Amino acid sequence: MILVCPACSGLNRVPAEKLQDHPKCGKCATQVLPDGALEVNSAQFQRFIQKSELPVVVDFWASWCGPCQMMAPVFTKVAKTLKGRAILLKVNTESEQQLAAQYGIRSIPALKIFKQGTVVADMAGALPESQLQAWIQQSL
Repeated sequence: MILVCPACSGLNRVPAEKLQDHPKCGKCATQVLPDGALEVNSAQFQRFIQKSELPVVVDFWASWCGPCQMMAPVFTKVAKTLKGRAILLKVNTESEQQLAAQYGIRSIPALKIFKQGTVVADMAGALPESQLQAWIQQSL
């Protein structure tokens, strides 16, 4: 399985049965499976959705958005529970406006699930933990 390093964006080949063993990047020795959601810029976003063989769940959000702020800790908690099964990313639509426009983000928070570069599910609006977890599980 190919995983993108969250620190150096290097590609790492990790056997699926070793995902729970806290694999480290061969280039920079950083743990390749983050313990929570990662805040990414446009270049990092593209690298993760194009190269990661794990599904990538993306939260498009903004700092001024109340529902986004309410959902942030829920998204982080779910990221921890899905470690090794999905990568959860956060994209700030204020700093990454072109990316938000590219994916047609009109209301936030907006969630999209990517598998090998393709959107396989999307949803708008904040969700409680149980519903977010169920939506992601159903889409995986």
